[in-house]
Amino acid sequence: MPKKAFKAVPGRLWGGLIYAFIALGGIFSIAFFDLNIWLNLLIAVILGSSFASLGFLGHEILHGTVVRKRWLRNVLGAIAFWPLTTGPELWKKWHNMEHHHHTQDEHKDPDAWPTVNKLAKSRFLRWMYRIPFTIRAMAGFAALAFTFTLHSSHMFITYIKDFNKEKQIKVWMQFIMPWATWIGLLLWIGPVKWLFAFFLPLLIANFIVMAYISTNHRLNPLVPVNDPLANSLTVTVPKWVDVLHFNFSYHTEHHLFPGMNPKYYPIVKRRIKEMWPERYHEMPMSKAMRALWKTPRVYFDQDQLVDPNNATAFGSLGNGLDPNNIKSREVDLSQLSLKGKKNNE
Repeated sequence: MPKKAFKAVPGRLWGGLIYAFIALGGIFSIAFFDLNIWLNLLIAVILGSSFASLGFLGHEILHGTVVRKRWLRNVLGAIAFWPLTTGPELWKKWHNMEHHHHTQDEHKDPDAWPTVNKLAKSRFLRWMYRIPFTIRAMAGFAALAFTFTLHSSHMFITYIKDFNKEKQIKVWMQFIMPWATWIGLLLWIGPVKWLFAFFLPLLIANFIVMAYISTNHRLNPLVPVNDPLANSLTVTVPKWVDVLHFNFSYHTEHHLFPGMNPKYYPIVKRRIKEMWPERYHEMPMSKAMRALWKTPRVYFDQDQLVDPNNATAFGSLGNGLDPNNIKSREVDLSQLSLKGKKNNE
């Protein structure tokens, strides 16, 4: 790879500046003018898309691929993540340190989905997975519209104690200030305009961000060793979408080289496919989303996705899952630790 692939690229900030102006322009347009509902909806969609793209840039900034100075990374990362209400210190702890270092580790990755053993220990999860699969799939896709915000808040509660007292104050401020801004906006413009200026855009941004995050790893197996070729999926989207989203679709490449300028991920992709074509996972975003719809999110034996409600198992990527022909097999419930829980209830 060329050395310049690993150099910071401040020029990426121009894209962020455009998104910031679009976001501010949209919010002020809703705030100062009495627009009809359809125009407000259109602006809300544009705002949501801009919020998501700013989040993708913030992700890039906090990996150090845009600017090198730590204080500047934190300031710019905070601004980029402001609409998604996630602070830079929390993001670096949750995403950079824990998720990247322990990807798809069932015990250490904060973004990994549960195993049947964890399911057996949680009354709420056991109740949830008794709901028919189709209803769960519909609810799961609807939940993408607020999952990032909820998960970010959960990560704050999970990791705040891991920071020293001085850093905790900073993390608290980075958590409170974005919410104070958006609640202040609510008090200023009122609930109806706020619905279009922030709430709907936040739901749209959540859905866009979570569509990527959900397909990044949730079809892959849990792994004992952090191997991006096994635990990550690259999705393909139209070129113009990659431009808008800062090449976030190249996720296997990102996990291999998180400090690389994403502009060079297509080169990394070609090299991987030359060296390990049988191990590299990629598929169109639409196909990955359909595969998510058709498969459950509970792991059994690390590499199988199990629906405890009807005792069926699906393979994961690299372990029997064919996204073009998704098939399940029956599983003997006596193998699952859920059985004892069911018999005791």
